[in-house]
Amino acid sequence: MLARDERRPFDLVTAPQYTRRASRPLAIALYIFGLAAILAIGWWAYHPGLPGDFLFDDFANLPALGATGPVDHWATFWRYITSGSADPTGRPLALLSFLIDAREWPANPYPFKVTSVVLHLINGALLACVLWRLGRAVSARSNPSSFRTLHSGNPEPSGSVGAGPKTLDFGFRAAHGPGMTTDERGVAIAALFGAGAWLLHPLLVSTTLYIVQRETMLAATFALLGMLGWMVSRDALARGRVKRALVGMALSAWLCTALAILSKANGALLPLLLLLVEWIVLARRAMPTIDTRRRLKHAVTVFLILPGALVVAYLVYQIPDAIHSAPGARGWTVGQRLLTEPRVLTDYLHLLFVPHAYSSGLFNDAFAISTGWLHPGSTIPCMALVLGLIGAGFALRRRHPAIALALLFYFTAQLMESGWIPLELYYEHRNYLPAMLLFWPIGLALGTPGTLRFLRILAAVVILGVLAAFTAQRASLWGDGFRQAQIWAAINPNSARAQTSAALYDLAHERPRLAAARLRLALTRHPDSVQIPVNLITAECRLGSVDPDTLAAARRAMARTNGGGTVSFNWFNEALAMAQAGSCRGLDLGVLQSMLDAARVNPNWREHPGLQQDLDHLQAELDLAAGKPALVLAAFDHALSVRPDPGVALRQAAYLGSHGFPREGLQHLGYFATLPPGPMPGFGMPRIHAWVLREQGWWPKEIARLRTTLASDAAVKHAKGASN
Repeated sequence: MLARDERRPFDLVTAPQYTRRASRPLAIALYIFGLAAILAIGWWAYHPGLPGDFLFDDFANLPALGATGPVDHWATFWRYITSGSADPTGRPLALLSFLIDAREWPANPYPFKVTSVVLHLINGALLACVLWRLGRAVSARSNPSSFRTLHSGNPEPSGSVGAGPKTLDFGFRAAHGPGMTTDERGVAIAALFGAGAWLLHPLLVSTTLYIVQRETMLAATFALLGMLGWMVSRDALARGRVKRALVGMALSAWLCTALAILSKANGALLPLLLLLVEWIVLARRAMPTIDTRRRLKHAVTVFLILPGALVVAYLVYQIPDAIHSAPGARGWTVGQRLLTEPRVLTDYLHLLFVPHAYSSGLFNDAFAISTGWLHPGSTIPCMALVLGLIGAGFALRRRHPAIALALLFYFTAQLMESGWIPLELYYEHRNYLPAMLLFWPIGLALGTPGTLRFLRILAAVVILGVLAAFTAQRASLWGDGFRQAQIWAAINPNSARAQTSAALYDLAHERPRLAAARLRLALTRHPDSVQIPVNLITAECRLGSVDPDTLAAARRAMARTNGGGTVSFNWFNEALAMAQAGSCRGLDLGVLQSMLDAARVNPNWREHPGLQQDLDHLQAELDLAAGKPALVLAAFDHALSVRPDPGVALRQAAYLGSHGFPREGLQHLGYFATLPPGPMPGFGMPRIHAWVLREQGWWPKEIARLRTTLASDAAVKHAKGASN
């Protein structure tokens, strides 16, 4: 009998003294039916958003699908999959997932959005499984000393597990109360509500339907798999299956973390999140023997504590660079960011617990920075709230583990994107992973057995229905790019990005007068933003002429802006075409030259070789339009000397050839051959990408192909000249 007991000492849920076997099939049936219903409602809620457009950062990432040709064979596959530059890893798994939807660019956004919604539903199902297991773990009899005992190697007192009726601390038990009786149905209800509220929450629409945030969703997928795998492996260890358990723990903690990191950098936080789950909830179910306790202690140390410490050390290592780079890159200091982020987190929590049909969406560039403890006045209260919630998480971990885990999980998962790393201040998608456990304690309370459980279940269904309705309403907005841009502009009147986006949609719908009025109003609020005056020039040119004050505003912005280099480069080509065509009164080559001269004196751009190279490239295009080919070649050569790059050399030589100067294009390639190799890319995926290109001989082949084309064009041009 003793041997039999030792084979299954840890399976508390199936023990006769805790629950009746007859209730388990009913609970499982309830769980499966409820989960299927929630997933179906999730698809219904998101379906209106599927016809939406590509947005914002989609255009900075997805064109890699066609950067070196359609991804239709292994050579282009490796060039594409290593082309990412975000994070040191380049996020290759996110890039890989985009191949499900398209193999070249431009592409249709619809299949991208379908895949993202399906992935969101998968994550919801995984979360329901995680919450089921967490509910079973937290339903073990409260044992505050279990984690301490686990790490001290002291055995539990005889009879400490399994004595008396099964009770459940849902996080709402009184300090000295007896707890609340539970059953499998209560655990299932809590899991379904917690996962359903997360899955159907309208705030997550800006992750799921924002195509580029597939990377955030994939990182969450691997985090969920890691959590689920860790709990399954822990159960295996308790049953004496040591090898299976240790392999499972290694895969859950290390492999899932690696896969999450290859999707997005914040996946590196998974060991810390698993450590919280182990410390607050799983340790309540102590291992049955001294040997298994010792093995678990070593596993936690090796698989969780050590990698977690490395992550924290890396984040600390980033502080000096963040302090140095933040003012130039973002316009605020790290200290100001740390004062601001509690206000950001407070706003996130408000949106999570008081859901809205609409929100500010992607354009939060107008979020006010905290310049001091009292500016704005909400800085100190929000900081006190955040610190208080973190402190509450630690204080409640023994008596109210569900609430403690939800709070500490949320703030730990925000550590990377809402800490001192100088990312942009505010994005709704940063709540996708952190918010996963927030609604689970509410579900535990709603699922508690008793005479009013039916009414609590009804309340849970109503809450999920309201969330689904809000999500469907917000998704319908994401399905209509024009209406979305107009509403976001109304919600964010002080956002330069929101106003510019709405104006561009106005122009696309042949409403230049409205676009111009919108941008003139925004210009008074953002005089240093390049994107507003340059797009205002475009809108006014659609009306026939450009206002001299608009041109002056564009020159001022180019001389002072802290960013906007890519916007300026892209707009300049459009403006050059208008100036050459003479379609806009007041816009000519001299005006464009004055803008380029203003950009050259911008102190924020002088120390950026890439921007200086872009300015030289634009100068060459302007000289070519003015009929000065000798100056064109000199400008292109100077651009290459700033930062030798074969891709730049190819583009510039091809530009010369396509504009009737193939001989100069050949000379430009010859000049590039005399330059020393450019600097090696930094550590990470960019260096791997450079190695792939070198191994494939990509640049020599492309240069040779272009040389052949230019030589042929030069011969044809020479023959035509001789015949004339």
